[in-house]
Amino acid sequence: MGLFGSSGIRGLVGKEIDAELGLRIGRAVGSVADRVVLGKDPRTSGDMLMSSLIAGLIEAGAEPYRAGMIPTPTLALAASHFDCGLMVTASHNPPPYNGVKMWNPDGSAFDARQVKEVEELIVEGGRRAEWDAMSQERSWEGAIDEYLQVIEGVVGTVQRSLVLDCGCGATGPVSPRLFRELGCEVLPLNDRPDGRFPGRPSEPSEENLAQLIGLCRSRKTMGIAHDGDGDRMVAVDERGRYVSGDRLLALFASLLGVKDMVAPVDASMVLDDIVGRPLLRTKVGDMFVSEALKESGSSFGGEPSGTFIFPAVSYCPDGMLAGARLLQLLENRRLADMVDGLPSYPSARFSISFDAGERERVTGRLDEEMRSVEGELSTIDGFRVDLGHGWMLVRLSGTEPKVRVTAEAREREDLEAILGMARSRVKRALGH
Repeated sequence: MGLFGSSGIRGLVGKEIDAELGLRIGRAVGSVADRVVLGKDPRTSGDMLMSSLIAGLIEAGAEPYRAGMIPTPTLALAASHFDCGLMVTASHNPPPYNGVKMWNPDGSAFDARQVKEVEELIVEGGRRAEWDAMSQERSWEGAIDEYLQVIEGVVGTVQRSLVLDCGCGATGPVSPRLFRELGCEVLPLNDRPDGRFPGRPSEPSEENLAQLIGLCRSRKTMGIAHDGDGDRMVAVDERGRYVSGDRLLALFASLLGVKDMVAPVDASMVLDDIVGRPLLRTKVGDMFVSEALKESGSSFGGEPSGTFIFPAVSYCPDGMLAGARLLQLLENRRLADMVDGLPSYPSARFSISFDAGERERVTGRLDEEMRSVEGELSTIDGFRVDLGHGWMLVRLSGTEPKVRVTAEAREREDLEAILGMARSRVKRALGH
C-alpha cells in the first residue's frame, strides 16, 4: 500500500489525508494497542484528523486519551504510560499537509515490522469491537509538565541570553517556558501557535529565518529555531550566521566526545573525521536512525535535517532537548567560536521534482544512471557514491515526488564537478 514515508504517514489534506483514512488508521492501531495517547500540532486540520483517529480507536475497542496540542517529543514521552502514542502532524511541511506519527513507549517510532502490520490492518479494515466493549475518549493532563520536569532534570541550570523562534508551531507554549526555567533570558519569536504559520514557513531553513538571523546579529546573541512539531532544531550564532543541522551534528559529536554514532547516508564526512571511524549509516529518516541506535547501543545520533536523538532520554528526535543540551555543552562559550573550530568541507543540496505517477520509472532510470558512475556505491538509501575526494547521494524523497541530491567534497572545484555530474544524470533519468 505504501502509506508510510520516512517519517510516518503524511500528505495533502483532502487528497491523501482525510477523515476516512484517519478512521482506518485508528482502527488499525486500535487492533494492536489497547491504550493510546494522542497529540497534535496547531494545523487547521488537526482536530478533524485526531477525532477520526479517536473514532477508529474506539471502534476497535481501544482506549483513546487526548493530550491536546503538544510538541512531538512531549507526546512521545507521554507514550511511556501507554501502549503507543499517535501524533497528528506534518512536521515541517506547509499548512495544507497533515499526517500521523506513531510512537512506542520508549519514544522510538514504529519500526518496519510494526509499520507493515499497521499497513496490512488499514487495508483489511482492522478490528471492530462489540458495542459493549467500546470505551469513552478521555483527556490526558500534565504531559507538558512531565516533559519539562524530565528535560530540566537531565540538563540542569543553563544561563544564557537566547532568541527562540517557535515558528507558530506546537513548541510555542513549551520551549520558551523550558529555557526560562533552565535559567535563560529568552526573547521569543512566533510563539503563538497558528496552523497557517503566518510568522514564517514551518521548516526552519536559512531562507525562512531572516527575522531570527537579524535579531541574533544585532543583539550579538545566539538563537534557536524549531519546526512545526518540535522534533527539529537549528541554530543561529552570535554573528547572525545560520548553523545547519549538519554542522550541529558535527558540533554535538565534538562536544560530546562520542566514539561512535548513527547518522544517515546524507550526513557529512566531517562526522567520520571527528568520530575517528566510519559511522553507522542508515536510510534517511529519524525512524531508521532510532532503530539503529537501539540495535547498536550508540549514545547519540541524528540527521542533517536538524533532528537529534539522545537515547539516554528518549529515542524520539527532540528539538527542545537538543537546544538545551547545546547550551549546556557550550558552557558559556560562544557558538560562533565553536562552529569555526570544526572541520568544514564545501557541500550542496538541491532537488528536482517529477510527476508522482512516474516514481517507478524514475527509480529504474536512476538505478541505470548511478550504477555507471565510477566509485564506491552504497544503496542503503538511494545511491551514495564515494568518489574518494568527495561523495554524492541521489535518492527519492520519502514524503514528496522529488529527487534529492546531496554532494560534498574536500575542495570547492571538486564539489562543482560532482554537482554537475549528479545534475546531468538525474535530468537524464527524468527525461529532461
